[in-house]
Amino acid sequence: MPATSYVLIELPPVAFEDLFPSCRMILNEQTMSTILLDFFRADLAATVSSMDDYDAAAAAELKRKRTFRKFTYRGVELDALLDMTNEDFMQVVHARARRKFQRGLKRKPMGLIKRLRKAKAEALPNEKPATVKTHLRDMIVVPEMIGSMIGIYTGRFFVNTEIKPEMVGHYLGEFAMTYIPTRHGAKGKGATVDRFLPIR
Repeated sequence: MPATSYVLIELPPVAFEDLFPSCRMILNEQTMSTILLDFFRADLAATVSSMDDYDAAAAAELKRKRTFRKFTYRGVELDALLDMTNEDFMQVVHARARRKFQRGLKRKPMGLIKRLRKAKAEALPNEKPATVKTHLRDMIVVPEMIGSMIGIYTGRFFVNTEIKPEMVGHYLGEFAMTYIPTRHGAKGKGATVDRFLPIR
């Protein structure tokens, strides 16, 4: 990737007497380049200082405060949902999901959850974790998966999906369609319908 370069446009000397009568100053090429260099130095210093002052916890708190609509899943708020044990969550979900959880999660679903935990642990603060690909379309979204990036297999390719709180209790397959819906256009030339049109 090429390094960023600034193009300095040569400007004629600018007289400020007309704009500011008290200011008897004429900018020539040398003073213009000095002003531009000072500007870029100040801009770079401000960027570096803002990077030094960056606090991940404060940024996360600010982002949390910006969300106006409070999410609830079947009357349970998001914070309480994330702190729930698996047994408590089983009592909240719908019957179909509850029966699946009662039969127990096998090796493949647990393997997916372990990979999601690993991706979240390796992610930088306030950054999205790496995408984890899976063929498990029948996996039910649990609160622990919120915020993860999952590539859901459609049978042909993977659809990258960010797990949001609204997806809890749904199957992963609901968020990656296996077909393209038909869009019907105009009828073709010589179609059967043409035979039954009245002659003008």
